[in-house]
Amino acid sequence: MEVTVRLSVLVTLVGLLTGGGLAHARPASGQQPVFRASVDRVAVATIVRTKNGRPVTDLKQEDFQIFDSGVRRPIAEFRAEQTPVSLAMLVDFSGSMDVADKRETAQQIAGHIVSWLTPGEDRIGLYSFDRDLQEVSPLRAAPSDVLQKLQTIKPYGVTSLFDAIAKTGRMLAEHEGPRRAVVVLTDGVDNASALTAAEVSGIASSIDVPVYIVIVVSPLDRSGKTTIDDTRLDAMLEGRLADLAHWTGGEIFAGMGPAQDSLAARQIVTELRQQYMLVFQPDIKPGWHPIDIRTRQKDLVVRARSGYLVQGQPERR
Repeated sequence: MEVTVRLSVLVTLVGLLTGGGLAHARPASGQQPVFRASVDRVAVATIVRTKNGRPVTDLKQEDFQIFDSGVRRPIAEFRAEQTPVSLAMLVDFSGSMDVADKRETAQQIAGHIVSWLTPGEDRIGLYSFDRDLQEVSPLRAAPSDVLQKLQTIKPYGVTSLFDAIAKTGRMLAEHEGPRRAVVVLTDGVDNASALTAAEVSGIASSIDVPVYIVIVVSPLDRSGKTTIDDTRLDAMLEGRLADLAHWTGGEIFAGMGPAQDSLAARQIVTELRQQYMLVFQPDIKPGWHPIDIRTRQKDLVVRARSGYLVQGQPERR
């Protein structure tokens, strides 16, 4: 009798694995984003760094181990070659960005991001939003005309941040290439979205598009400072926006000036360019499966998705 197994794999991004060892508990119901995909393999984009934060780019398949619910799984496919990256730069131009030189700050951050791209190889597109999303410059070879177009946009209206991220992720997914990301420049305000951060995370995760968020801090707030004692900013760096970024495999930063902005831009581009892609066959048992990716060198720090959830039973016919 032929047995057909149909898997509905729901991958849940509940944070990033680090060398410090975050807890790998199953997410509470209703708190974490999930997505459905009829697949029989799980792909895990993995970043490896030294304890000092330097990227490690010379590892081979035999240097990795994947543990799925504590059981070691063979690596079915391994990719480590560096390939061009594709960025959808999503810039907040709602009314709140027309205050205290935030618009000019966003333009400066965008300039740092473009400066780290390889002309003619990497691709970048520009999208802006207030209540609605607008494609200002389609995805094309860097440096494109995104910086020039950015200067023509005028802040206006309310903010649909989460909706804009979801729409941009879908648009980026239409373009080929494994190293894609949405990079959001925003002051963190959202007062008009229909979607929640968790729902957007599920959408971005399902199409394998990490979201990087750079909080635009007013020059008046950060003048002469490298840190800001601001409870609102702290809440954004640790709250829903941070969860959204981490669940998708991205990161969140605060724009604290040219030096820090340049470092953030470099980290975004180099992380995408230097990812290892590990693919394995998932367990078909329904339920939550934590993933633990290790390297044979114990002193390295590994960041990756933290697990997947299988829903459904084998069907016989």
